[in-house]
Amino acid sequence: MEKVIVTGGAGFIGSHIVEELLQNNYQVTVIDNFSSGRRANLEHLPVKVIHQDITDPRVIDLIVSFHPDYIIHQAAQVSVAESVKDLLFDESVNIRGSLHVLKAAIKCKVKRFVFASSAAVYGNPDTLPITVHHPVHPESPYGLSKSAVENYLQISSKLYHLPYSILRYSNVYGPRQDAKGEGGVVAIFSDLLAENKAPVIFGDGEQTRDFIFVRDVAAANVKALKTKENIIAHVSSGSRISINQLVEMMRTASGASILPIYKQERLGDIRHSILVNDETKLLLDWEPSTELFEGLQETLRFAYKAKQLQLLNF
Repeated sequence: MEKVIVTGGAGFIGSHIVEELLQNNYQVTVIDNFSSGRRANLEHLPVKVIHQDITDPRVIDLIVSFHPDYIIHQAAQVSVAESVKDLLFDESVNIRGSLHVLKAAIKCKVKRFVFASSAAVYGNPDTLPITVHHPVHPESPYGLSKSAVENYLQISSKLYHLPYSILRYSNVYGPRQDAKGEGGVVAIFSDLLAENKAPVIFGDGEQTRDFIFVRDVAAANVKALKTKENIIAHVSSGSRISINQLVEMMRTASGASILPIYKQERLGDIRHSILVNDETKLLLDWEPSTELFEGLQETLRFAYKAKQLQLLNF
């Protein structure tokens, strides 16, 4: 049985990847510092869980000791706003922490290093929709740190023959998502609607995003282990929706009547984003299978259930 290490495997996306790996008969070890990941996300799963921070250099020898066949690197500081507020913290996790994991991968001679990158590497795009050949010019420290690790991977492939797959995510949403991060708007709105509070929209709400359901992202990661190496691929729906439209769709899905509140646009936020996924479908033999409304319904059910449990335990 082939062995996979998932950094950040107790987190929102990571835990779904762990489930997908298990369904495909991989042996999984999770490394997580539990700053945002939750042990509850891995309950009843046959995985080894190690409490360790990727910013600690000791993680290198820890990873090497497991002799993994593959590494899926999900652990990250995921908030654009936080990266603007504290760029040194963003660098310490997303660049230095990633280099620790990368160093271990080189030592282990893994068969594939799968890296969770982001649409944030493009900044405000010159043209839409965005292809993987679009110029990279990030407009936040978060986007810059993701771009830097991509470059380190490409150099590591040349110098150390490390095979990689870079997956640039659009806005990921779904059950278990914490209400922060670049894709966190759905989680934020879900939590507010579950509490019968008004969603807050920054700017005029006409900014657009490409939302992709988390289980589709998990499937793409597992596919990336065995397909063509040294690729950059978009994990996206290939369609976009405005934040105003998103709120209306979520209000319909939840039956809520409360209206959104508008506040000033935030620094570092991208105006429009939609990622072409045609190449990804061919490279990974993959395509998204969850329609947005269906995914929003499942996400809202999760949020409402979590709120009910919170009230019961209060």
